[in-house]
Amino acid sequence: MNKQVIGDDGVGLSPEDLAALRESLEEQRRFRREQLRQIDGAPQDRGDRSDWVDRGDPSDPSDPSDRTDEQQAASQTEVRLMLAASARMVLTDVEAALDRMARGRYGTCHLCTRSISLARLTIVPQARYCARCQQVRETAR
Repeated sequence: MNKQVIGDDGVGLSPEDLAALRESLEEQRRFRREQLRQIDGAPQDRGDRSDWVDRGDPSDPSDPSDRTDEQQAASQTEVRLMLAASARMVLTDVEAALDRMARGRYGTCHLCTRSISLARLTIVPQARYCARCQQVRETAR
């Protein structure tokens, strides 16, 4: 078992803590993979128009109902793309954290190399930075 010191207080991470964090990461990985499967399998366009109500001539390009349908479809596609990108990003972070865990490097800040607090890892188990360095990174944006 890896002996890792995690936490600003210098308290070592117990095997139970490490197992709980690993399970949390694995659960997040399962969730994100399922989320991506659902997003990829979602219908791209409601072309059947089964809910279509006569709102004028559908071939008339000036018909506002057609533009609204097109705008809704475009918005739904954009939302799906953004959700998928976000899910992929989190999945990448989670898998990187599991990799760090396997290599015995989990819980060390990538910037200052200090330990990331157990409290922070419990909330954000894929965290790469301690709270202080994360705040510096966000302020610098």
